[in-house]
Amino acid sequence: MNVMTTDPAPETETTEFADLIRERRRDLGLSLAQFQERSVDPVTGAQVKSGWVHRLESGESVIPPRRAQLRALAAAAELPLGKVQDAAAAQFFGIERVWAESGEASALVRRTGRLTDDQREQLLRLIDAFAPPGQDQN
Repeated sequence: MNVMTTDPAPETETTEFADLIRERRRDLGLSLAQFQERSVDPVTGAQVKSGWVHRLESGESVIPPRRAQLRALAAAAELPLGKVQDAAAAQFFGIERVWAESGEASALVRRTGRLTDDQREQLLRLIDAFAPPGQDQN
C-alpha cells in the first residue's frame, strides 16, 4: 500500500527531480541537444526543450512539468514513468510516496490499476470486512 504525504512547510527544498534528470542524462552520455531529441511524449508528441532541462539542472526556476512532459522525460531518460513522477512530486509539491514494507501490499496496490471501478469498489468492501476503516495502526 502506498501513501502520499505532504509537508505543508518543508524545512529544506528537495532537488530530487533535477538530480534524477541530471544524473540520468550524464549516465546515458547525452548532451542537452541529444536529450531534447529523445524527450518526446509517446502519447501526444509533446517535446521538452533543452533550455528547460538546462534551467532545471542548474537549479533555476522552471514551470513544473505536466503529464506529457513527464512521459517525455521518462522516455528520454529511459526511466519508469512512476519514478519520474515521484521525483517531480517531491521536488515541486513536497509530496513523497511511502511504500509499505510488505512486498505483498505493494504488489496489491500496483495490480488494482488493472481493475474496473466496480471491481475496485468490491475489493475495498472486502478489505473493510477484514480491517474496518479507522482501525489503522500508526
